[in-house]
Amino acid sequence: MSEVMQQIIADTQSNMKKAITHLESELTKIRAGKATATMLDGIMVDYYGSPTPINQVANITTPDARTISLQPWEKTMMAPIEKAILASNIGLTPQNDGTLIRLFLPPMTEERRKELVKRTLAEGETAKIAVRNIRREGIEQIKKLQKDGLSEDIAKGGEDQVQASTDKHIALVDQVCKDKEKEIMTV
Repeated sequence: MSEVMQQIIADTQSNMKKAITHLESELTKIRAGKATATMLDGIMVDYYGSPTPINQVANITTPDARTISLQPWEKTMMAPIEKAILASNIGLTPQNDGTLIRLFLPPMTEERRKELVKRTLAEGETAKIAVRNIRREGIEQIKKLQKDGLSEDIAKGGEDQVQASTDKHIALVDQVCKDKEKEIMTV
């Protein structure tokens, strides 16, 4: 098999792995009944005019399963942190006592659990679409090589490898979503 073909297949597999990694990072933001510091990942605080990740302006801890505690490095950051949390739309209201900001997670209802499962499945579907788009791009590159003189047998073998990788990654997306669904539905 030609080096170009091997590179196309390797790039396709690498991009599919990135899609799975992205799915896993998105699913960590969906809370499954217990508080984690990763729920605040992606929240940016206005730190003297520049957007800064929340974990770089405050110490984030989880004292118990339903509480997230933030202790800002500077007292002046209390208001901007509260404002950023409210603006992030994660469904939590900050409680400020002057030195700490606490976020209390409400108990999970059956309805809320089902809503989170739907969100998980939607993220999974987005990941599957990304994997399929990567497959399509890989196969298009192989067909272009075939037009440029690559033999039909080698091109077919490359397409089969890309399809096998796609099937493997789609199954992995399903497994990751199933694991998250089980985690969410566990009371």
